[in-house]
Amino acid sequence: MELFSEINNCYYQVLRRLLCSQNACKIQDIRARICQEGFEESMLSILPKLEDGSWNLFERKGEWYHSKIKASFAVPFSKLQKSYLKALLSDPRIGLFLHEEQSEALKDMLSDVKPLWKQGQFFYYDRFADGDPYQDETYRRNFRLLLQAQKNRQYVEIDYTSPRGKRLHHYYVPARLEYSVKNDKFRLLALKQAGHGSMRLEVFNISRIQEVRLTEKVLSSQADVNTVIRNSYYKEPVTLRIRDERNALERAMLHFANYEKNTVKIDENTYECQIYYNKTMETELLIEVMSFGPMLTVTGNAQFLDSLKERLQRQRELSVSGINW
Repeated sequence: MELFSEINNCYYQVLRRLLCSQNACKIQDIRARICQEGFEESMLSILPKLEDGSWNLFERKGEWYHSKIKASFAVPFSKLQKSYLKALLSDPRIGLFLHEEQSEALKDMLSDVKPLWKQGQFFYYDRFADGDPYQDETYRRNFRLLLQAQKNRQYVEIDYTSPRGKRLHHYYVPARLEYSVKNDKFRLLALKQAGHGSMRLEVFNISRIQEVRLTEKVLSSQADVNTVIRNSYYKEPVTLRIRDERNALERAMLHFANYEKNTVKIDENTYECQIYYNKTMETELLIEVMSFGPMLTVTGNAQFLDSLKERLQRQRELSVSGINW
């Protein structure tokens, strides 16, 4: 499984594009490419191995790195990969990203392949049971229209029912679709026109969207979706101290993969990770931090620490009252 993971992960994809481009580059060019196409923490794993020659993929001539791989480099699918893909097709969430014709074509191509696992083999002990209705036709239609609009920076008309039962109707630009493992739900980060030509960020549970209608209007090229999202973050990120024992760093990077973050190495076995978040993310981030384990310590910010202490105190009180009862 490690080999399969390595040839499909972000590190592999970034390096493949660098190697197959056949252009000599300097280490700062490689660093910029990793930041652009990978994750911030990718540099912690990739750059040291390239510089010390552990990954013998480039021929170094002075400050220039030359690829040792031809542009036509290709890797055929192995039986393990086909088995993995067959298993993915049984996940109800993948149907949200594939048209029925695409799904049927893939199933035909993999008809004689045994899936690597079956959905019934998994038991999720730490997530809510009321996940999104992935098989519901209205949900699937809304999801695909939002995905299409996001790619085209297109305005959509949304009818939405809030958790309190209030019906909302407005025009938005889908900015990002996010999946919550803890809740087993997708949410939409959408941009709404505010005063003086500015945009503000709003968050919706996709299962509460009643209808999505595409419009002809497209967001101007001047508007930067990522900037609007970043502007919604609190001024100070959460700072985590990670002790890299029992593969803690890799687990943390996976655990917090859906957040914008910056990770630096403090010493041989210690890393500092700053996670950027806003009010809508705070509760879920609190739960995820609490569930991670003793290899992680929260060192800031003060607001998050206060919320964390308050939540722990509430849990303690509930536990004590349960024992007394």
